[in-house]
Amino acid sequence: MKRAIISVSDKTGVIELAQELVNLGWEIVSTGGTAKVLKEAGIKVTGISQVTGFPEILEGRVKTLHPNVHGGILAKDTPEHMNVLKEQGITPIDLVVVNLYPFEATINKDEVTLEDAVENIDIGGPTMVRAAAKNFQRVAIVVNPARYQEVLKELKEKGEIALKTRMELALEAFQHTAYYDSVISGYLAGLLGKEGFPQSFVLSGKKIQELRYGENPHQKAAFYALPGKTRGTVAGARKLQGKELSYNNIVDIEAAWAVVREFKNSPAACIIKHTNPCGTALGNTLAEAYQRALEADPVSAFGGIIGLNQGVDSKTAEKIVETFMEAVVAPEFSNKALEILSAKKNLRLIEIGYSKPPKDYWVEKVGGGFLVQERDQVQITEGDLRVVTEKKPAAEEMVQLLFAWKVVKHVKSNAIVVSKNNQTLGVGAGQMNRVGAAEIALKQAGEKARGAVLASDAFFPFRDTIDAAAKAGITAIIQPGGSIRDEESIQACNEHGIAMVFTGIRHFKH
Repeated sequence: MKRAIISVSDKTGVIELAQELVNLGWEIVSTGGTAKVLKEAGIKVTGISQVTGFPEILEGRVKTLHPNVHGGILAKDTPEHMNVLKEQGITPIDLVVVNLYPFEATINKDEVTLEDAVENIDIGGPTMVRAAAKNFQRVAIVVNPARYQEVLKELKEKGEIALKTRMELALEAFQHTAYYDSVISGYLAGLLGKEGFPQSFVLSGKKIQELRYGENPHQKAAFYALPGKTRGTVAGARKLQGKELSYNNIVDIEAAWAVVREFKNSPAACIIKHTNPCGTALGNTLAEAYQRALEADPVSAFGGIIGLNQGVDSKTAEKIVETFMEAVVAPEFSNKALEILSAKKNLRLIEIGYSKPPKDYWVEKVGGGFLVQERDQVQITEGDLRVVTEKKPAAEEMVQLLFAWKVVKHVKSNAIVVSKNNQTLGVGAGQMNRVGAAEIALKQAGEKARGAVLASDAFFPFRDTIDAAAKAGITAIIQPGGSIRDEESIQACNEHGIAMVFTGIRHFKH
């Protein structure tokens, strides 16, 4: 008789699995709550204590950690190993069905205690999973209820589980335990307030969905969620309507949400194209903010991703449906707004909820490795700025400089933003030199640049950008400072009567 050990926290489909195995002539060994569920369903079960000859002790902390269990799992299909099992009175175990204590679900509860978290760290489960996965040449390990029917189908049709399937199940099992351990280590690191970068950096995620393709149709792609709470993040957002999200949609949704999250005290809107904000604006209402963001660059905005920092109301929705857009990301949508937006069946509506910006790391893959850095979440206020020119910014200019600075932070380097009245007028993104970025932004702003302000994500290496800004009518500039030619830039501003402030912080974005 073949023997299976079944011990699962997620009991989806477990009764049906066990019954089918019994029908096929298998013996079922089980533990604790799983054994109780199976017995109540009328399934014959051998208790784990009958196998080990030892009671479950320490409130269930020790149940399966016994040679009669692990010898049965780890024995190879060789005469030598089988003789040892026979000598020791150990029955081979051919199938292990185990999924682990719900540690991640536990720590995601709002009022979780350390004691609750620790009690949901599984020990016996991962040990059985890893043992069975190691011995996949003889034993099948199933950690995912979605695989039950596949396993049963092979047993019914072939009388065994194919080696290729056992290898696939072993891979899934090791991924299962690796993810589980990464969640635990991340939780403990968070409690201890660990900062800096550990010697081993663990990055794991659960697949949210397969994507149709990546950045281009010839590239395969998938979307994963990191462990822990995803509330208020793109990974944890809900798609309320519209076509399937593409790889580029998701990247741009992240960019749009990052921009509007900068503004907390006023309705804000941003329209993203290829991760750059082509139009950003504030308004007295969300509808006004969106209209002004659209008017900032209506040509580039066509087919863009809209980011909004407040719940979408009917007036904003009415404006959105007037233009073709790919997606809208916002904290929430009113029922009336959803009704209006439903006229655009393909428009993706992403409800992200309200939350503080996450304090996780940003990871960039390179050949043979990856780079890890803190997110760029530094905020500056007027008190952080240093006026370096003879002319000081007027009060309203200071407001506009801070607005432009919040936007330029999210533009690809080299980056220049021209703005006025809490609305971007020109954006120069991703240029190989700074004066080139300025020329693009100033040309886009046109005559509206007169009386506007200019923000640069990094210092000016030469005065040429300031000369171009003065010619266009810029009255105030915000930049990090720190160039060996800062005095040249300051002198140029003084010559042109332009006010300039230094932030002491740069915002390179590659």
